Amino acid sequence: MNVGNRISALRKEKGFSRDDIGKIVGTSGAVIGRYEREEITPSIEVAAKIANALDVSLDYLTGGTSTVVKDKKMLYRLELLQKVSKKERDTILHVIDSLLQTAQLATAQQKLM
Repeated sequence: MNVGNRISALRKEKGFSRDDIGKIVGTSGAVIGRYEREEITPSIEVAAKIANALDVSLDYLTGGTSTVVKDKKMLYRLELLQKVSKKERDTILHVIDSLLQTAQLATAQQKLM
């Protein structure tokens, strides 16, 4: 999916008009439409503002990743995780992996009942 398609899809998902996004980022709805149709490409600064307005990362908006982190608390936790030592990060991830495995098992067991 290209940048224009992502802007359009995310904008619609959020219930924003092109004018709404335009006002948030400091441009017009017509320009947002041109971005969506891939007639022009937003600058890095404008793309970052659009990503922020749509609650996604710039990397997601530009297609650098297919994973979108919409939960700002989760994103904050990921940022904190990057700041700890490798040993601490490995320990934290091991605990998270164990908890996720337990949750997946419980979900699978519920489906079988």
